[in-house]
Amino acid sequence: MADRYLRLTGTAPGRFLTRRLGLPRPVPLRRWSAERPTLEGPVLLRTAGAGPHTAALRTVVEATGLPVLDGPGPACAAVVVDATGVADPAALAGVHTALHPVVRSVTTGGRIVVLGTVPGDDPGQAAAQQALEGFVRSLGKEIGRGVTVQLVRLADGAGPAAAGSTLRFLLSPRSAYVSGQVITVGPGAPAPASAPDDPDRPLAGRTALVTGAARGIGAAVAETLARDGAHVLCLDVPAAATALREVADRLDGTALTCDITAPDAGATIAAALPDGLDVLVHNAGITRDRRLANMPADRFTEVVDVNLGSVLRTTGHLLDNGTLRSGGRIVATASIAGIAGNTGQTNYAASKAGIIGFVRALAPRTAARGITVNAVAPGFIETRMTAAVPLLVREAGRRMNSLAQGGLPADVAETVAWLAAPDSAPVTGQTVRVCGQSLLGA
Repeated sequence: MADRYLRLTGTAPGRFLTRRLGLPRPVPLRRWSAERPTLEGPVLLRTAGAGPHTAALRTVVEATGLPVLDGPGPACAAVVVDATGVADPAALAGVHTALHPVVRSVTTGGRIVVLGTVPGDDPGQAAAQQALEGFVRSLGKEIGRGVTVQLVRLADGAGPAAAGSTLRFLLSPRSAYVSGQVITVGPGAPAPASAPDDPDRPLAGRTALVTGAARGIGAAVAETLARDGAHVLCLDVPAAATALREVADRLDGTALTCDITAPDAGATIAAALPDGLDVLVHNAGITRDRRLANMPADRFTEVVDVNLGSVLRTTGHLLDNGTLRSGGRIVATASIAGIAGNTGQTNYAASKAGIIGFVRALAPRTAARGITVNAVAPGFIETRMTAAVPLLVREAGRRMNSLAQGGLPADVAETVAWLAAPDSAPVTGQTVRVCGQSLLGA
């Protein structure tokens, strides 16, 4: 559904009114397109404190294909700060020194990424590295102009190379609606032995399954994975068969109708994948909203079973019988409601919070097979469902994030595609919000 307020703020009268009235001023986000696949402008590399990884970080940033500057220029598309050497509260001044002189030079729709480490056992180091999270989230909420801000943490034993896939995603138009996130990388699951032959098609030769693929976010995920080279098995309920076939045919994929909650759903899926599966995307989900005092038990259990129970059963079956191959990727769909809660959605929020716990617990169990397990947590995404929300509620949902606008299904799909890529092996057990840095939740 068109965002008329966003269009209004792009006009001269609209800009005048929003400034005078103190209203949110969203800017159109530049998302990935074949014509403009990268950010436009250089990346400024800065160091906070000792910067033990700056040289290696430069190599990783250069691999994105963007030019790298060592000193401030008139404008830059992104700033990357090595804050891995910030080991006590006094050293936090180095983060201010690194960003204060250049933050205004980041272009509209630009990126800021701070590289830190996982807080350890030393109280000073833990305090300083945890402080970076508050810093990044605050900067994301104040900078405006469509600029996104992230914190990437290196786990013990990981160097900047482990952040390669993550930095390529964050320093690209693909991450336009991802902001205020804390992402931990490496060492995680073993990385693939070789890089893909075509970096623009990292999933070439791989098979992906997307549930709930007939429309909305699921259809966008299927389309994006197909763009990246995967053969996509598109799954949805029999009632959505016509729309599902249209999606699958458009992508040269395969359609499979199946009730994901059926006892034999796992076996049905496995039978449709005789050659195995590389990417499993759990997107199917339902809502049955009602306040708890008015919610019948069947409404509660139905939502939990579709959104959570079926995910555990299907994943378990495909892992146990070997359908999901070594080096595979599992991406499940959580929600900002599972993080912050939502009135009238105790069932839905419980199911989506459960997804977060599921990926966190399963990731270490599958690491030896090189299988990563992650989740995406969408915020307000412009879909047919949100278009039916009452006007005032819809407008509040759109504006209550740092980017002051709703996301698109493509934003969720791009995040799934990053997590599904072979070189994203260092990212596992994570839940990444796709919410424009929602003002609700952490």
